[in-house]
Amino acid sequence: MMDILGIDIGGTFTDFVLLRDGYVRIYKTLSTPDDPARALIQGIDALGAPHAVVHGTTVATNALLERRGAATALITTNGFGDVLTIGRGNRPALYDLNVTRPDPPVPDAWRFELVERTLPDGSVLIPLNDDELARLIAWIEAQPVESAAICLLHSYINPLHEEQVVAALEQAAHAAQRTLFISASHRVLPEPREYERTSTTVVNAYVSPILGRYLDRLGPALTGRGVQSIRIMASDGGSMGLVTARELAARTTLSGPAGGIVGAYAVAQRAGFRRIITFDMGGTSTDVALVDGALPRTSESHVGGLPVRLPALDIHTVGAGGGSIARVDAGGALRVGPQSAGADPGPACYGKGTLPTVTDANLLLGRLQADRFLGGRMTLDVERARTVFAALAHDLFGAHDHGAEQRAALGVVRVANALMERAIRAISVERGEDPRDCALVAFGGAGPLHAAHLAEALGIRTVLIPRYPGVLSALGMIAADVTRESTRALLMTLDALDSETLAAHIAALADEALAALAADGEDPRGCHIECVLDLRYVGQSYEIPTPLDRGWETSPAPLADLAERFHTLHERRYGHAMRDRRIEAVTLRVRAVSPRGAIDLTPEALPPRTAPLAPRAIVHAALTSDAAMLEPTPLYERDDLRPGDAIDGPAIIAQFDATTIAPPGWRITVDADLNLLMTPLPPRPSPLAASPA
Repeated sequence: MMDILGIDIGGTFTDFVLLRDGYVRIYKTLSTPDDPARALIQGIDALGAPHAVVHGTTVATNALLERRGAATALITTNGFGDVLTIGRGNRPALYDLNVTRPDPPVPDAWRFELVERTLPDGSVLIPLNDDELARLIAWIEAQPVESAAICLLHSYINPLHEEQVVAALEQAAHAAQRTLFISASHRVLPEPREYERTSTTVVNAYVSPILGRYLDRLGPALTGRGVQSIRIMASDGGSMGLVTARELAARTTLSGPAGGIVGAYAVAQRAGFRRIITFDMGGTSTDVALVDGALPRTSESHVGGLPVRLPALDIHTVGAGGGSIARVDAGGALRVGPQSAGADPGPACYGKGTLPTVTDANLLLGRLQADRFLGGRMTLDVERARTVFAALAHDLFGAHDHGAEQRAALGVVRVANALMERAIRAISVERGEDPRDCALVAFGGAGPLHAAHLAEALGIRTVLIPRYPGVLSALGMIAADVTRESTRALLMTLDALDSETLAAHIAALADEALAALAADGEDPRGCHIECVLDLRYVGQSYEIPTPLDRGWETSPAPLADLAERFHTLHERRYGHAMRDRRIEAVTLRVRAVSPRGAIDLTPEALPPRTAPLAPRAIVHAALTSDAAMLEPTPLYERDDLRPGDAIDGPAIIAQFDATTIAPPGWRITVDADLNLLMTPLPPRPSPLAASPA
C-alpha cells in the first residue's frame, strides 16, 4: 500500500499525519516562521520519507498578510488604474471615524493604463493597437517588477485584448532574458465585478512567485529523500499538483483550514453525524464552518483586506488561538488577540515569550499539565506564565492579591470563548441555522480545551473530539480529492438558457478542468464533474451558488428543477422566496474531481485492559467557566481508553497532540473509532422536590 503524509504548517506548530501500511502515525514540532520548510523536513526525517506528500502551506497567505509578495505591476484599461484603491464602500467598523484600509499590493507607480475598450457584450469599442503595446513594453522594461497582473475591462466576455498583452509581454521577457510571471484575469477569474476580478488577479500575481520559489527549494529536498509525489492543499477542500500551485497560488490562501474541515467531515460521517459545526482552534486563530451534508463551498473570501474570488470552503476566522495575546486596553477592558505570540517567541510558558496568552491561562487554570505537553516531550514553564499574568492581573485589578493570576487567567479564557462563540453564531444563527441541530466537532491543538464551554453557551448537546484532534487538518489533507474548477460568465436569465446551450458550456469547461488535472498528473478517466450555477433574482446584486444534480441531462425539466432549488435556498438563507420573479444565471462553475479513496480510520487492535479504567493522577484544575478555584480533578491518558468507556466530568484527558476537558455536568463516551463523544448529563432531581401525596 502506498504511504502518504499530510503536513499542515500552522502559526505555532507544524503537524504531520503519516498513513503507512494501513496505520496512522502522528508527529508535531514547533513551526519555523523564518523558513517553514525547516520544520517540514525535520518531521519527514523523524517519520521516514513517504511515497507521497500533501502539504498545506501558509506561504502565500503570509506573503499577502505581511505584504511581502513579489514586486507586481497592474495593467488595466485606461481610467481603471485606481480600482484597487477605490475598492468597495464596506465599513467593517461602523462607528470608526478613522477607518484606514490596508495598502494595496500594487503602488501607484506600478499601475499602467492601456488605451483600449471592450464593451459588456464583448464587442470592441477601441482596438488595442501596436503603438499601445509598444508603449506598455517600454514601460514594463523600465520597472523593477517580477510579476504582472493583467485585468482589462470585460475580458471575461472577450479575452482578445488580454491575450494580446500576454503574448507581447512573454515575447519581450524572452527577448530580454527576463523572468516575468504573468497573471491574466481571463485565466484566473473570468467573471464580472471589476474590483473583485482585479483584486484576485493581483493577489495571484503577488503571491505566485513567492510560492514558486518555496516549491523550488522544497521539491528537491523531498525528492532527494525519496518522495515521489507532492500535492498542495487548496482552499476549496481539494488538493492540486505543483503545476497548478505555481500558476494559481491564490488558491492556497485558506489551505490549512480547508484541510481541517475535510478531516472533520470525514470523521463525523463515520461517526454518524451529517450536520456539524467544525471548531478548529490552533495557535494563532480559530476557524469555524457549518457543514450540512456536503462541504460548504463559496467563491467569496477575504485575505489581508482583499477579496480573493476563487473557490474556497466557507470558513469564518477569528484571531483567537492558544497563542493569542491578552492585554488591557486604554479603557480598562480585557482584550484577547488578534495579535499572537506565534511559534517564536510563543506563549510565555514555552520559555521565551514575555506576554500573557490563552495557553498560559489554561496552564495556570490547571487545564494543561506542564509535564505532559506533547506527550512529555516539552515541559511548560508555570512560573514564567505566572509572572506575565501577575502583570496582567495588576493592570486589571490594581492591587495584587492571592489568586489574582488565576482570576485574570479565567477572564482571558472567558473573553476568548466569547470571541469564538460569536464566530459560531456568525456562521449559524446569523444565517438562519440553529446550532443546536448540529454536533460540534472540536479539533486543533486547543479546540478540545474549550469545546464543552462553547457547546454549553450555544445549546449544543453533542461534542465530537476526533482520535487525533491536534493534527486533524493534516489528516484531512490526506483525504482531500484532487480538484480544479473552471468558470464562465453567463449573465442571462434562466428562461433564456436552454438545456443544449448549458450542456455545451459545461462540456467546454469540463474539458478545460480535466486538461488542468492531466497537467498535474491525474488520469482524467477516473474523474467526475460537478456543476454549480450562481443564481440571483433579476435586479439583485448578490448570488446564491445552486448545484446542478448529476444526471441532470436525463431530467425532463432540469432548469425548472434548478429554479425551484434556488427558490428553496433563497428562502432558507433570507427567509423569503420570490417565485414570480425572473432568475438570472450569472456564472457557471464546473469542478473536475479526481477522487481519493476513503481513509480507513478503524483503530488497530488494542490489547485487552487488565484492570478497570482509572485516572493516572489527581490534579488541581478549574474546569468551570465561572470560577477560578482549582479543584481536585481526575486526569486520564487517552491511550488508556477503549470503545465503550464512559467518564463523567469533571475530568481531563491528556494525549500527545491535545488535551480534552469535561466540565462538571458532562459525560464522555468512547466510540468504536476511539473518538470522544461529550454530552451533558441529565439534570439530577432536586432533593427538595415534593414527594407524591
